[in-house]
Amino acid sequence: MTFHYRHRKALLIGASLIVLIVLSTTFCYFQYGRSSSIENDTVDFLATNTKEDQTPKEEEPVVQELYYVDVKGYVANPGLYQLPKGSRVMDALMAAGGVLENGDLTVLNLGKKIYDEMVIVVYSQEEVANFTQTKELEELRNEACQNQVETPNDACIEEDAASTTTTKVSINEATLEEFMSLPGIGESKAQEIIHYREEHGPFENIEEIQEVPGIGEALFAKIKDLIIL
Repeated sequence: MTFHYRHRKALLIGASLIVLIVLSTTFCYFQYGRSSSIENDTVDFLATNTKEDQTPKEEEPVVQELYYVDVKGYVANPGLYQLPKGSRVMDALMAAGGVLENGDLTVLNLGKKIYDEMVIVVYSQEEVANFTQTKELEELRNEACQNQVETPNDACIEEDAASTTTTKVSINEATLEEFMSLPGIGESKAQEIIHYREEHGPFENIEEIQEVPGIGEALFAKIKDLIIL
């Protein structure tokens, strides 16, 4: 083996090693670069989306429902008041300036929730002391308001029969208190019905109750579905 041959062999081996090193370096460079690019893209994506998620969303304005309440009687400023849904009777009285010195709250539920078109009446101490008479006078006044022939008034206060009584009243057997549970029937009218029944005997039909003094067609129309023989 000559010297030239030995050197050529060494050169070939050296060149092969250089090629291998270059190829390995190139492969690692591209592999690392690709991995770094993917990682960078992932970080950018997460950062962008996180930033968007943290952006506060604009909330829609809440529309508060309001009720109209008519406050009457012994308050500083009687009148119609607009109060938010969920308010109580006490809130309505405060809106009306509070209760006067002679006002009596013992018959009112101050914690009751208000409703639209509600009427709140604050009575005086004298009226509460004689509440039966006060109730009778109110019923007479409201009945007179409803029975105006020339100009009917739809704004007259009218009791809700469904909330006044839940069972039908027997006009041949009812007591004073049972008659008074009917809309528009106070103590004096109840006594008149009982007196008529004792004097004329049992009613033959419910229409006959109109023969009792103080019970006309308008009042009968309010109670006819709530009474039986």
